[in-house]
Order: sequence, then C-alpha cells, then structure tokens
Amino acid sequence: MREIRRNGRTWVVAAAAAVVVVGGARPASAQDVRDTTMLEPMVVTANRLPMPRAAVPTAVTVLDGQDLQEQGIRSVAEALRDVAGMAIVQNGSYGGVTSAFIRGGESDHLKVLVDGVPVNAPGGAVDLADLTTDNVERIEIVRGPVSVLYGSDAVTGVVQIFTRRGDGPLHGDVSLRAGTYTSLDAVGGIAGGSEMLDYSFAVSRSRTDGIYEYNNEYANTVWSSAVGLRPDARTDAGVTVRYGTSRYHYPTDGVGAVVDANAFQERDQFLLGVDAGRFLTSALELRGALAMNQMDGSIDDRQDGPADTLGFFGYSSVRTATRRSADIRMNGYLPHATTLTIGGTLEWQRERTADESESEFGPGISSFEAERTSRAVYAQAQVAPAAGLTVTAGSRIEDNSAFGTFVSYRGGASLGVATGLRLRASLGRGFKEPTFFETFADGPFARGNPALRPERSDSWEAGIEQTLFEGALVVSSTYFDQRFRDLVEYVFAPPVAGDPNYYNVAAATARGVEAEVSLEGPRGLRFLGSYTYLQAQVTEAGEQPGGGLEDGSRLLRRPSHTARARIAKRLWQRGVVSTTVRYTGTRDDLDFATFPATRVTLPVYVRVDLALDLRLWEPAAGRPSVVGTLRVENLLDVDYQEIQGFRTPGRAVALGVRVGV
Repeated sequence: MREIRRNGRTWVVAAAAAVVVVGGARPASAQDVRDTTMLEPMVVTANRLPMPRAAVPTAVTVLDGQDLQEQGIRSVAEALRDVAGMAIVQNGSYGGVTSAFIRGGESDHLKVLVDGVPVNAPGGAVDLADLTTDNVERIEIVRGPVSVLYGSDAVTGVVQIFTRRGDGPLHGDVSLRAGTYTSLDAVGGIAGGSEMLDYSFAVSRSRTDGIYEYNNEYANTVWSSAVGLRPDARTDAGVTVRYGTSRYHYPTDGVGAVVDANAFQERDQFLLGVDAGRFLTSALELRGALAMNQMDGSIDDRQDGPADTLGFFGYSSVRTATRRSADIRMNGYLPHATTLTIGGTLEWQRERTADESESEFGPGISSFEAERTSRAVYAQAQVAPAAGLTVTAGSRIEDNSAFGTFVSYRGGASLGVATGLRLRASLGRGFKEPTFFETFADGPFARGNPALRPERSDSWEAGIEQTLFEGALVVSSTYFDQRFRDLVEYVFAPPVAGDPNYYNVAAATARGVEAEVSLEGPRGLRFLGSYTYLQAQVTEAGEQPGGGLEDGSRLLRRPSHTARARIAKRLWQRGVVSTTVRYTGTRDDLDFATFPATRVTLPVYVRVDLALDLRLWEPAAGRPSVVGTLRVENLLDVDYQEIQGFRTPGRAVALGVRVGV
C-alpha cells in the first residue's frame, strides 16, 4: 500500500486501483491494493484522476446508481433534475428532445460523457431523451468550465456517467415495471469480477404510448457493458460499450398543436471507449484512451393524405455524425504532494445529411457532408503548498482545422480553515466549437460561415462548505459568475446577398447562487435539499429580430428560482421510501404561434414525486431476492409546461418487481 500525504492528512487512495473507468478513475500508484478502506470521498471527473473531494476547487455533485434505483429513476435527465444549478427541459412527451441548461449556459455548453466517451454531437448538441440509468454505477457532475481537460463543449460543466463495475461471483438481476400511458420497462443484467478481471452487462427495453391522443409511441432499447483487466500491479485496461436505438412518434407541429398522424424519428448511437495505463515507475504513469461516438438519425414526415398539398407537406431526413479521438497523457506523482498531468488529444469529426421535401412549389433535395480535425496539448498541476490548502492550475491549446487556435485555462484553490469548514474558489475559460451546419452549410435557406470563432466563456466561482456532527450534516453555498462571448447567431437577412447567415455577434451573462444541504438523521432518515438563484440575461443581441433576444432580456427557459427537497426513510433494513418536491420559478419562452414570435412567461409550478423500494423476500440458499417497486411522478397531477405550447405528463404511476440472484 502507498500513502499520499496531502494537506497534513493521509489520503489512502488504494481503493482507486479497483476502479477501471475509461477516461477517468485510475490507480494512484503501482503498489496500491484493492482491499484498503478509502478514508475520503473521491471524485474523478474534476481532474481525470481519483482525487479527494475536499481537494477539488469547483462544485461537484455525485449521484449514486443504487440511490437512483431505489427512487425508480430510469432516465439520466430525470436524475439530473435534482442537481443544483441544473434546468431540464423536455419537448413534450417521453422521447422528445430533452435538453439540460446548467448555470444559465446554452444546452450545448454542457459536455456529457459515458466512461470518458463524449455523447455530444459535433458542435455540442446533446439530447438526453434516450440516456438511461440501467447499469450505471454513479453520475458525476462538475459545474464550471473544464475545457482544459475535456476540450470543446465543456463550457458550463461536465456530466460523466460511469458504467457499473463487476465484483465477486457472477450475479445478476431482472426487473419489470408497468404503469400509466401503457408504459413498460424491462431491465436485465449480470456482473462479476476478481482481482484480475471485472465485467458487467445489461440490456433494457422501454416503451410507452405517450401522453398525446395518437401517434405518440416511444420505444428505446439500450445495451451496455464494461470489462476491466488488471494483469499485474502496474497495469490496467478497460473497455466500455453502449448502444442505444429508439423510435419516437410525434403528432405535434412547431407550436405544440396535435396535427400529424404519421411523423416519427429514429435514433441510433454507438459509444465505444478503450483506456489503458501502466506505471513506468512508482511515481510516473502513462495512460492512453480511444473513444468513438457514432450517431445515426432519421426523420420521416410524409404527406398525411391526398388533401395535404399546401406548403411543405412532406419531409424526410437522414443524418450521420461521427466523433473519434485518441488521447495520451502522463501523470506524475511528485514530491511535496504535487500531481502533474501532461497530455495530448487528436480528434476527427464527420457529419453527413440528406434531406428530401415535397411542397406545392415542387420537390426539393439537398445534401451536406463535412469533416474536421482538432489537435490539442494540455497540462494541469495540483499542489498542496501548505496544510489544508490545495491549488490547481492548468491550460490547453487547441488547434482546429476549421477555426484555428484557441487557448483555455482553469485555476482554483481549496482551503480547510477549521475543522469541517472549507473555502474554495476557481476561475476558468471554456469553449464550444461551431456546429458543422453553422460553418459549412450551403443551402437555399442557410449559408455557413467558415470564419466563425468558437463560443467562449470566462467564469469564476467561490464557495463555502461546513460539515458538522461527524459528517451527518453538510451545508454549502456557491456564488458563480459567467460571461459568454462570441455566441453564434443566425441572421435571416445578411448585409450582402450571398453572405453567410451565421456570425459571432451575441453575448450574455449568467450569475447566481447555489445552496445545498444534506442531513443523515436518526433511524435511517435522510434529507437532501438545494436552492438556486439565477440571473441570466442577454448583453448583446446582435441582429436577432424583436420578440427574441433583446438586450437585457432573460435567457429563455432558465428559471430564476429553483428548489428541490428529498426526504428518504429506511424501512427496517428492507427498503426505502422517499418523497421529492421540486419548485420551478417563472421563466421566459417564445410563442411561435404568432409572427413574429412573442415573448411569454411560463408560470411557477411545483412537482411532487413518490418512490418505494421494498424487499419482499430476503435472499437465501437457492432462493433469489425479490424487491417490489413503486414510483409516482407528478403525484398532485399538476398541469405545467416546460416549453410554450407543449404538454407535459400528468400523474404517472409505475409498479414493478426486481429479482436478483
């Protein structure tokens, strides 16, 4: 066992050797062993290394996979609703486009990873509708810019989903759940492991008729697996694979009206990650990672009938987007509690689309294809110069074949000023590359601009955290300030005919406060709460026409006030019952039923969810464990909207059973 002394305390990090996660958790030394107790909570995403949570200068939230299972939460988007600073917006029914806005940034300013593999499309767009929580060990959320380590898209934060790691003899479970809207969820998985090898595999199938009267079915199938190998004390490797395919029928038009009986879309996504490392010496580690994201999607909205001949009455589209990357880095564990990471990344992206339309003006066909490469070098150091103090600093130079060179940075410090009291502060710059369409489009309604620069942010935050009663009570508060520049905007009428339609002309700010509290009470009682105040507004609207983003107006779909509270109670060591209450304040949106679109304010709403996870039969020799589950979403059947004109699900009840062997 090797001990690393930081800030006058001894952090035993040997347990990190048991975690083989693509793009993240790694052993802290070649001499680590697997059976040592971890004395301090560890996080991976903040530094791409297992680090004590107290040493991280930014706000971090960790969602435990077992806890999500006990709440009956099946989607990553639903899990993220309880994270401070996060706003989730779903376009109508289950399967509709689902976006995440963190700390007031755009939905494409958040980087989402599965075991180090980006889920985002080139240019940052990410749809959470199909991401499920089955076979998930934990989800880490880092708030603030992390482009130094993760490159483009990590402007306002990073969400990383870690696949479950197997351990012990082969075991598995099967669950089945049915409920409102003719919903049916089925999940099955196996896992196991030894000192040298661990593995897990799961497959899930979900379907529902949806919330609309017709043409609203949604079905999603996900296959996920992870394998970790440790041939000796100095070497480890891991492979993760995740494949999902879905089909979503939608009867709504652009303003939410139910008008279409045959429109649907299909989505396939394949994620592959390979990561391996070896300690060259006891203090020098070499790591390499490969990542692939292949996305295929299509939209089919054919003519509804012989009488449907006005406007653009038929449309179909096929799209393929690919991201492939290779990363190599060296981690040095140096004297005086210093950790130094130096690395380089090469990424290749490609996108192809083909569109066909039928209209009263005649048929139309268009296609699009482009690719680009990006090379980057980065370095980050973490130092503990004095007892209780940890300082982090890093920088990245990105060289992109489309937009050229961009430099990002981050720095911060965490200081323990008294027993249980910690102060932290950080600052950084993040960036997001333009989409392929914004850069290369050459169609009748949009012309791309090859001279576009990346969107960027300059941010800082300061926080305080107090731990009391031997960790039973934790209270924290964070102030953040973000300034977004060079935001890309579509200009309907360029200054000169034939000029591009996209320019770096917009800017915005987002600042606010996040407060969090967790309390472990007596007799298995637990309370978790958070409150976020957000002031997000446009500072430069550019050429956007009236009704949209005028100077000084609030950024769309970001509530100024949100609050969450969850109370959970253990039931005689046989299960847990929990209630979650979410308050969402007013937020602005656009009503596209008028022309030009008019700004509207969506009202406050409160949603209450209930969950029960209760073991009915204890496992015994030759007998499996049997757990009954109940989840009720929107218990009070509140009528609210997340997007103007689009419905949201009413009260939804799901009852199920989980059998484990």
